[in-house]
Amino acid sequence: MSPTAWKPPPAAKVYEAFSAVADGRVHLGAEVEQGGSAQGGQAGSAEVESSGRDRRYVVEWSAGVTSITANDNASYWQGYLGYPAVAVLLAIGALRADRTIVDLLAGVPWHELNARFKRDYDAAVDSVLSDLERRGADRGRIEREVDDVLAQLARLSPQRPPRRRRPPSGG
Repeated sequence: MSPTAWKPPPAAKVYEAFSAVADGRVHLGAEVEQGGSAQGGQAGSAEVESSGRDRRYVVEWSAGVTSITANDNASYWQGYLGYPAVAVLLAIGALRADRTIVDLLAGVPWHELNARFKRDYDAAVDSVLSDLERRGADRGRIEREVDDVLAQLARLSPQRPPRRRRPPSGG
């Protein structure tokens, strides 16, 4: 069985990835910490904590990030890269984003918001962006940064390996 292409993630997953990076919830494996990176072509692994910090997702990638896998529910069940993989790609430099924009998304309780908005991810994002806008952030600039990351991801086009780890239990 050969790898297949990932479906593009919804923009909401990039916002969640920004939060994971801003919150320091991306924990790179020892092979990456010791000088390896996607840019250097090395394979690696990482763990990403959920916004509630009650679950950890495993992300693994091949040399040159030609393939990547993650065990979050979106990646496992929906066939698109979920926020843990996108966050790792940002953390290792395979995707680039303006750190000042990324940091605006620190501390967002995505699990709670997604539950409040009954899994309407766009409504949850709109709520966060409206709050940031009220506090003086440039909503359009944030949205453009997310669009740019989605375009970078499309160009990177990592494949989905056939063998995958199941998501952790517990919602």
